Amino acid sequence: MAKKKGSSTFFKCSSCGYSQPRWMGRCPDCGEWNTLVECIADDSATVPFGTRSAEGVRERARPLPLSAVDPALGTRIITGISELDRVLGGGAVKRSAVLIGGEPGIGKSTLLIQTASAVRSQLAPGQGASGAKARVLYVSGEEAASQIRARADRLELEKDGIEILCSNRLDDIENALNALNPVCVIIDSIQTVSSADAGPVPGTVNQLKYCAAELTAWVKERDAVLFMSAHVTKDGSIAGPKALEHLVDTVISFEQNDDRVRFLRALKNRFGSVDELGIFSMTEKGLVPVEDPSALFIVRRSGAIPAGTAVVPVFEGSRVFMVELQALTVPAKSAITRVYSDKIDNARVSRVAAVLEKRAGLRFSDQDIYINVAGGVRLTESAIDAALAAALYSARTDIAPPEKTAVTGELSLAGEIRPVNRLKQRAKAAHTLGFTRVLGPEKEEDIIAVSDIQSLIKTLFR
Repeated sequence: MAKKKGSSTFFKCSSCGYSQPRWMGRCPDCGEWNTLVECIADDSATVPFGTRSAEGVRERARPLPLSAVDPALGTRIITGISELDRVLGGGAVKRSAVLIGGEPGIGKSTLLIQTASAVRSQLAPGQGASGAKARVLYVSGEEAASQIRARADRLELEKDGIEILCSNRLDDIENALNALNPVCVIIDSIQTVSSADAGPVPGTVNQLKYCAAELTAWVKERDAVLFMSAHVTKDGSIAGPKALEHLVDTVISFEQNDDRVRFLRALKNRFGSVDELGIFSMTEKGLVPVEDPSALFIVRRSGAIPAGTAVVPVFEGSRVFMVELQALTVPAKSAITRVYSDKIDNARVSRVAAVLEKRAGLRFSDQDIYINVAGGVRLTESAIDAALAAALYSARTDIAPPEKTAVTGELSLAGEIRPVNRLKQRAKAAHTLGFTRVLGPEKEEDIIAVSDIQSLIKTLFR
């Protein structure tokens, strides 16, 4: 095929973005070797964000063999914040975009400024595209530079190498990105960024999709990481179109159970597991990773255990937490019974209560059910079914469970206690934390086997 009129070939550095008409072994701008890649410029194409050259043309992508792709492009940047690295899957992957959503005042800006400082501290002098000049760009569309500096001083953060840009115009962000070529870009928040090409009003669906797509396209072409904070709706989901979550590589939910504890959970992660849970404590020095998470989810009592409680070993990613479930049943105040549970799905609670009513002869159809999880962590795995059934039975009969006993297992509609994954690790964690008995669906060393709901009740409550 003949070359299209108006097209030309040039060579662009994949590390810093520098372009020139001839190939060279070493980039004259950043000094990296073998990074100049041949590109085709199309004069008739629309110029996208962050790819403008001196001639004002667009770089057209070209296919290359999969075997020729440099595997180092998928390496990670360690942020230095252990719980954030855990949720990201071991660090932030280069050329990826991360979206963090949370309620107002939960600590998103605190986490992002701590991330900016930690990433800059982790970078070796020659790790960035510009060697010792590797920088972190913090873009704020909600706060003034003096407010960000005051927060950094209060948290006693390292500030060298962090550039602050207080603007909500996409063009200003583009100019700063091309001038600094940072290794980490932080946008706080994406809802405040606007472009004249997407309309005059910021925060609209078109603005969010356009600005997020342009920023993500810039970071995909360079050895950098993009963090964006996002507003949430009243039900906790990220505000804006669902396409915003599809554009990025990782979506992280920032949650809290009280004024002190914060939870990070990945809702989407192209480069790691979505099962990991990051736990922070909000202090006067910012967000501090919790070293002993098990202490958050088990109530320390000096007296007897009350009725309506049960302890279950829960897997969150690679860690096991011992979590206490608390149940309360009271006569319904109206003809319609209700389930009040914000950390465990209401449908799961209703299903377990129905199995108890059918298989154990307890009546819940005239009871209002209240369910709480100590520590405020949200539980979704099916391994909590047996412990939830034990807590409901204890609450309904007002019989306290035995001390130092943990329960795990999935409950079927037929009343069977079904196997769960990594049962031995759960039992080991329970015994390590002082639990003498573990009831589960399979007979293993240090595990008491219970096959159905009737045997669970007989074994647990005698």
